Amino acid sequence: MDKAKVYFTKEITPESLIKIYETLGVNLDGKVGVKVSTGEKGAKGYLKAELIGPLVKKLNGTILECNTAYPGQRNNAKDHMKVAEEHGFTSFADVDIMDAEGEYKIPVKKGKHLEYDIIGNNFKNYDSILNLAHGKGHAMGGFGANLKNQSIGIASRNGKAYIHSCGKDENPDTAWGKPYEQIDFIESMAEAATAVADYIKDNGKKIIYITVMNALSVDCDCDAHQGDPVMQDLGIVASLDPVANDQAFIDMVWNSNDPGAHLLQERIDRQLGREILPYAESLGLGTTKYELINID
Repeated sequence: MDKAKVYFTKEITPESLIKIYETLGVNLDGKVGVKVSTGEKGAKGYLKAELIGPLVKKLNGTILECNTAYPGQRNNAKDHMKVAEEHGFTSFADVDIMDAEGEYKIPVKKGKHLEYDIIGNNFKNYDSILNLAHGKGHAMGGFGANLKNQSIGIASRNGKAYIHSCGKDENPDTAWGKPYEQIDFIESMAEAATAVADYIKDNGKKIIYITVMNALSVDCDCDAHQGDPVMQDLGIVASLDPVANDQAFIDMVWNSNDPGAHLLQERIDRQLGREILPYAESLGLGTTKYELINID
């Protein structure tokens, strides 16, 4: 496979976010959905309204989310919408909790853990998707960026339980008790992310990938007690290839001489986080080989 193009800017501003989107050269048209994490109540690192609002408004986009499978303030649509409002998302766009009115299954064509993926019902309403991720660590997945945003993020509440249990249980009340191997969970996320990409392609929709690498905590934005950043902001990466975009984020964390970078590296490797990249590549989702193009 040819190298993917990954665009990079060190600047993290509303203007640089619009610039890197435009550099990708894909016009997101029709009904545009912007998949972001609205952040758990109490979290600090989620992407802020003042940063992403101008791009979302430019696209006339709707913020897309699904309910969480774990207990918290976002595991039902009413409370989730309240958190989204408190975090500023409703100030610049409509917010669609996609599984508020149900879910549907899409095929997993290749893989060894999931038979299907279960995603929020309203996902089918969108013609173009911006997968807008916040790069950071994650207690269970090691790290979160575009692949996690596309797998766990687009899965319904039951779909999240199904991925977390590696295809054993769709019930959020019982799935957490199912024993699983960590590598199987990492691979299950890759299978779900690939299923979404296949669904988009098969239905003639569009998707692009942007990751903002700021507020780099070892914890996810889904953590109500999210720790402070452990290293300096890195910038923004964008690509048409989610595997390459996540690989670029990981490489920047590993190539950093920031004294706190090792804390994020340790969190990622403790959870076998980097293993998602070659496995996703083996499924045909994208490539780990890329050309980094600085647009500054």
